[in-house]
Amino acid sequence: MIAPENIFVIIPLAAAIVCAFLNKKKSAPAILANAVIAACLLFCVISFFERLGDDWFYGEVVLSSFMLIIIYLIAAAVAFFAAFAATTKRRGSYFAIMLVITAGMAGVVCAKDFFTLYVYIEVVSVCSYALISFYNRPKSTEGAMRYFYLSSIASAILLFSISMLFMHTGATSYDALVQKILAQNDGAALNIILAVMALAFMIKSGLFPFHSWTPDAYESATSPVSALLAGIVTKVVGTYALVVVCMLLSIINFGIENNPIGRAVMWFGLASIIFGALNAQEQKDFKRMLAYSSISQMGYITIAAALATPLAMAGAVFHMFNHAAFKSLLFFCAGNVKRATGSTEIDSMSGLQTKMPHTAWTATIAMLSTAGLPPFSGFWSKFFIIAALWQAGFYGMASAALFASVLTLAYFLKLQRGMFFGKPSENISDIEEKNFGFLTPCFVFSFIIIAAGLYFPFIYDNFLSPFIRVLQ
Repeated sequence: MIAPENIFVIIPLAAAIVCAFLNKKKSAPAILANAVIAACLLFCVISFFERLGDDWFYGEVVLSSFMLIIIYLIAAAVAFFAAFAATTKRRGSYFAIMLVITAGMAGVVCAKDFFTLYVYIEVVSVCSYALISFYNRPKSTEGAMRYFYLSSIASAILLFSISMLFMHTGATSYDALVQKILAQNDGAALNIILAVMALAFMIKSGLFPFHSWTPDAYESATSPVSALLAGIVTKVVGTYALVVVCMLLSIINFGIENNPIGRAVMWFGLASIIFGALNAQEQKDFKRMLAYSSISQMGYITIAAALATPLAMAGAVFHMFNHAAFKSLLFFCAGNVKRATGSTEIDSMSGLQTKMPHTAWTATIAMLSTAGLPPFSGFWSKFFIIAALWQAGFYGMASAALFASVLTLAYFLKLQRGMFFGKPSENISDIEEKNFGFLTPCFVFSFIIIAAGLYFPFIYDNFLSPFIRVLQ
């Protein structure tokens, strides 16, 4: 019998096969991909809310279900945007790859053992490489190759660590590993194995100092692909898997106090927060600035996941959702600017708000949420993470994370002044706002960011509070 969660893998894979034979059809691949992804998203949301009141649902199950919603939400927005933005004659192949990468990400979060996780991660990695380089442009091919080289190293490290894990414990499934950890009490070897595994996932996440592929890949890829990569791909193949490893490390070491690997991962997360924020200040390109901003925001998730207290885990999970929303929105806005002006250079234009008000104001909402300002949703997840650090006694890290939010606000204010709200330049006289198809994802994510911030008490009572209670 097929497990219910595998439907979210099988359906998009079947649709991808059909799409691959529709290259000569102009609209059919986009319609099919959008319909399938939207249907899966709807089923994910209905299933999630139907089970929210059940005690068994919280913990690992609610995490994977929540990640499925994020995956299909971002995939739906990207597929819709790509239906208008894709200029290739191979639209069948383009949307087939998009469906396969969505199925691969669903497989990652539905996996119950590390080997299955590895297989699906490789599916996502290959599809990411194909999407980045799809148009065969020199810059995008270079970005794809950088991604391919570092991702291949991470894959080799991951496969090696899974092999060592199996040799040491005789199991790769999460449940079996937890049981063996509790029974054997053999933490030293497992700490080393999981440390190697965490290294692989940090490379996949694009954390500092393994970030070199991130700016090039995000900048050179088309806007839908950049939104997909930054919005969800790196979180699924890197951060989500890192959360699983950090939870196992916490079980082995009975908390962060006796967890040297967890503390080391926390320092990597903090370094990413500061490095990304400082380097974003220096960028002259909109998409490249967003790439470094993503490195910084992924650091917040990493530091909370490594801390692994119930409050920190809730903050990490909620920040994954928030980062998916506001970063995808920002890359959609960058795509609108690129299509209207032919450039994403910040200093090449100013005053775009007069010509592109919808893009300007939705970008502003996303930027304020990224910086963690109330009442937007990003405030709450950052508050949880910083509060968890303070509660655990990491006062310096909490202060540094708070300071990085100030830096985030600073470089986004620089971007807003330089591109959107400065004095209108002469070279934007013929620019017009893009059509409804390009703006719809921007409006949807703006609404989500505002609604999740204003109605946070509902989210806390029905999702985060039970999640925290189960982890305690």
